[in-house]
Amino acid sequence: MDNPTTETPQHLVITIGRQFGSGGRELGRKIADLLGIAYYDKELLSRAASGAGLSQEFVESNDERFPRFLSSTFSFSMGFSNMSWYQHPTSISGDSIYETQADVIRRLAATGPCVIVGRSADYVLRDNPLTINLFVHAPAECCIDRIIARGDIDSREKADKLRQRTNRLRAGYYNFYTDKRWGDASSYDLCFDTSLLSTDNIARIVAHYVKLRFPQLQISL
Repeated sequence: MDNPTTETPQHLVITIGRQFGSGGRELGRKIADLLGIAYYDKELLSRAASGAGLSQEFVESNDERFPRFLSSTFSFSMGFSNMSWYQHPTSISGDSIYETQADVIRRLAATGPCVIVGRSADYVLRDNPLTINLFVHAPAECCIDRIIARGDIDSREKADKLRQRTNRLRAGYYNFYTDKRWGDASSYDLCFDTSLLSTDNIARIVAHYVKLRFPQLQISL
């Protein structure tokens, strides 16, 4: 459902799909630092919100969630008038929020090599021949440990409920907007269980994979 008229960037882009609590953002930062490239996760929301004239809180509340509000519209004051899906300056639907984020992903990727976490970036950038798609997961107990370590949830039961709910929302969002299955190994180039290796070691593996797969990029490690 993303905008087919936007030119696809031809830079290295590493996308990361992740189970909640598996450490996808931490891994993304490690990979970006190791390769010396840009890193994006929640920054996409701020750019999408400001670009579409929506509050950041509204976009965050609907981030990577199945569009149960597809038939609804929401008031905003300005839009990306150069987008093909743009229809009216006073309404935006769930699909339009997705399209806004998809356009932001393309714009960010077009500026140079980067790592992008979540938001079905692998599908949005599927026509870029220099995209590498990762998925990271971990056993439930390891994810719960990581969620608890963040300090904003005070019980393992609450952490587990949040983990399950977030994963359902991410799966629904991904499966709705793409022709692939969230978490299915065939949808990605590399999959990692983050309980088996440190994020530093996984980042090194990914960097080495990039170097072997795209030798023309002349990556130094």
